[in-house]
Amino acid sequence: MKPIRKSFDFLILITVLILLAFGIIIVFSASAPLAASTSKNTYAVVQDQLIFAGLGIIAMLVMANFDYRVLYKLAPLIMVVSIILLILVLVPGIGREVKDTWRWIYIGPIHFQPSEIAKLAVILFLARSVSNRKNKIRSFFKGLLPYFLLIAVISALLLKEPHLSCTIIVVLVSAVILFAAGAKIFHFVILAVPAVAGLGIVVATVPYMQKRVLSFINPWNDLQGDGWQVVQSLYAIGSGGLFGRGLGKSMQKFLYIPEPHNDFIFPVLAEELGFVGVVAVMALFMILIWRGIKVAVTAPDMFGSLTAVGITSLIAIQTLLNIAVVTSSVPPTGVSLPFFSAGGTSLLLFLTEMGILLNISRYANYDRP
Repeated sequence: MKPIRKSFDFLILITVLILLAFGIIIVFSASAPLAASTSKNTYAVVQDQLIFAGLGIIAMLVMANFDYRVLYKLAPLIMVVSIILLILVLVPGIGREVKDTWRWIYIGPIHFQPSEIAKLAVILFLARSVSNRKNKIRSFFKGLLPYFLLIAVISALLLKEPHLSCTIIVVLVSAVILFAAGAKIFHFVILAVPAVAGLGIVVATVPYMQKRVLSFINPWNDLQGDGWQVVQSLYAIGSGGLFGRGLGKSMQKFLYIPEPHNDFIFPVLAEELGFVGVVAVMALFMILIWRGIKVAVTAPDMFGSLTAVGITSLIAIQTLLNIAVVTSSVPPTGVSLPFFSAGGTSLLLFLTEMGILLNISRYANYDRP
């Protein structure tokens, strides 16, 4: 019996739009000093963010208004395209090196990060494949191992860029999807041993990763070097107090925190809006995650359920990882804060994923507010 199409989850839509509005305001506040000093245009960064926010809202509404099961058929193609893009980004002339990393593909005036597309591709492919092989997922060799090998290939391509934070996110999101599908915890333990060992080898042999781990252990030992960004982040968060300095009044954004509108935008938010503002933003993320879980639990089919699980876990993991980095709870690595950090590809993909989640909610069986 075909599920009845209902109205989408209005609370998810409102929460996303509020987060997006908050994000654009903080991006403008955080980017204005740097933009004024480099391009002489205070609005340079926020203008681009507004353009991608508009495109993202259109993509979200389009994705929310057609049957998400079309993505079931497209998932293998999206995965193949994603892998090809991850290879092409490493090819000189197609990919472009920015700050010693190969994460961007430039095609004329268009540029994007294939790693952001890879996140969605992994979610859709695993959701489709596992829903077809749900009886084998509890088997190690026939169930979990093939997915481990696929994720290993994607992780190797991401590490080649290098993009450690995206690799960690892809691995964790994949683990959540497979666990939700019924994989055994013991099998994860078996796979974790070579995965952790491999990560340890990578960190031990890649100089910039070594430096980040050492700066995490004691960032105060290298205040003018690798510890600078984290220390300035902690200064910003600590000086925010209960109610903050006031919107637009951050001091650390004035060329103390490098590129404060990107991965380290959360400290600017904390400094300007204080503990109260931080709690409000985190509460919005919690509402979004709660509603995402509700959609996943009540989705009409396994593909929809696992897709909702993947999208919701992506938001949760990336948000937690970003906050953990800027508070020096984990070694520093570049990871954006969903809906807040400046970046067109990331924002466009997150809003597209929210559209998919809204679409699944239209077929889910639960009461809407």
